Amino acid sequence: MKKQISIIGAPMDLGQSRRGVDMGPSAIKYAGLVKRLEAIGYDVEDYGDIEISRPDKKEQDHLLLKNLKAVTETNERLYHAVSDIIEKDRFPLVLGGDHSIAIGTLAGVAKPHKNLGVIWYDAHGDLNTAEISPSGNIHGMPLAASLGLGHASLTSIGGYQSKVKPENVVIIGARSLDKGEKELIREKNIRVFTMHEIDRLGMTAVMNDAINYLKDRTDGVHLSLDLDGLDPSDAPGVGTPVLGGISYRESHLAMEMLSEADIITSAEFVEVNPIIDEKNKTAEAAVALAGSLFGEKLL
Repeated sequence: MKKQISIIGAPMDLGQSRRGVDMGPSAIKYAGLVKRLEAIGYDVEDYGDIEISRPDKKEQDHLLLKNLKAVTETNERLYHAVSDIIEKDRFPLVLGGDHSIAIGTLAGVAKPHKNLGVIWYDAHGDLNTAEISPSGNIHGMPLAASLGLGHASLTSIGGYQSKVKPENVVIIGARSLDKGEKELIREKNIRVFTMHEIDRLGMTAVMNDAINYLKDRTDGVHLSLDLDGLDPSDAPGVGTPVLGGISYRESHLAMEMLSEADIITSAEFVEVNPIIDEKNKTAEAAVALAGSLFGEKLL
């Protein structure tokens, strides 16, 4: 990994219906992210927060996609911010906000790569489109949009389509998939490690498989870590908690193995909601996991 990190806040909560996740970047910084990374030896720049568009009440939104215009505008700004950081040869670390911000992040990080890989660490697949989404919430659509599937406003962020190929995606921790997402996973042959595989094989085997699968076929790997990938007992402050998730220790092991593999070229941590958190527990978990990802050792 590059030794220069730029942290970008994307405090958006428009991709879903539960308020509070817009305070996620502040909560993660308050939990000591910058000090933690500097203590490991990184040069850390706080890029600040991007501007978040607000829904225009006078303008009718897309019927099947909530806050489409505002989410699109915000992701375009995030795309430019991430692109600016990459041009400076620094590592972009994005803090959400809801997971819809991954549309802008991936648009920025994919552009300089011919074959970007993505590790989607999440309880959900986020592979919905307007036609198959049960809710119309765009935070359930960013991976689909990044594959080039869905509304043109979302798939064309950054001025180009298909930021990542289906065969370069690995989903880890899935345990809540909608019917349409399951069909898409089978159709596109997307590699998914559900909680069944993690329970049965163990996190070491899962991460070894994911790393070996991606390292030879990609020229960089983006980590998109949704804190709801963890079990709610370890990360209670998320908007869409799902029981039976990855443990805190398993998540540290996963991050430690990614650090040792040295394949991660960009990352984002999303869906921390301090309003429903317990004494900033989820934000502190995000900071601790970032420490492991960036090479922090127990000894």
